[in-house]
Amino acid sequence: MSAQLFVASRNAKKIAEMERILAALVPGVQVLGLDDVDFFEEPVEDAPTFEGNALIKARAGFAATGLPSVADDSGLCVDALNGMPGVLSARWGGRPKSDERNNQLLLDQLGDVPDERRQAHFSCVIAFAYDGGELVVEGRMDGRVIRDLRGTGGFGYDGLFVAEETPDGRTSAELSVAEKDAISHRGRALREIGPKIAAVLAG
Repeated sequence: MSAQLFVASRNAKKIAEMERILAALVPGVQVLGLDDVDFFEEPVEDAPTFEGNALIKARAGFAATGLPSVADDSGLCVDALNGMPGVLSARWGGRPKSDERNNQLLLDQLGDVPDERRQAHFSCVIAFAYDGGELVVEGRMDGRVIRDLRGTGGFGYDGLFVAEETPDGRTSAELSVAEKDAISHRGRALREIGPKIAAVLAG
């Protein structure tokens, strides 16, 4: 199979993660990001849900490029913060976006929350828009927020998050790429939607 797929993102780490997981499901696919296409005016992500924002981006990508387009919206939902930062995860600490400020603000907000009440989950909704319809799937990774950043891998809040499926207490930023892909919210969503994308690209 040789086909092009547009990923409506400029986040190089996110694109690489999506391409890595999709490669096994959609052999031969060429993944293009925002920096690989002509001028593209990114839409405002003003929906109150992950699904709404993912669809906004996927639809805009398909309209602008004519290519089957994938977009995701993801974030960290903390029980003690009533599900926040949620859809505001990337800009929780204000603009311009900064992982460092986001993580510090989260730590400050949870400073007085005891360990047994620091449950959280990552959610990732992936939308796929193509000539013929739309698909939406969601992946989830449950765990907890710790008190200090650990690890150098990943991005976003990975250094503060320990997944339930990591019994040795390593954060997502301390996992190998393969270990993270196997349990991550994005990995789960991509594995579910990957075969459907492959079917569309195969015509």
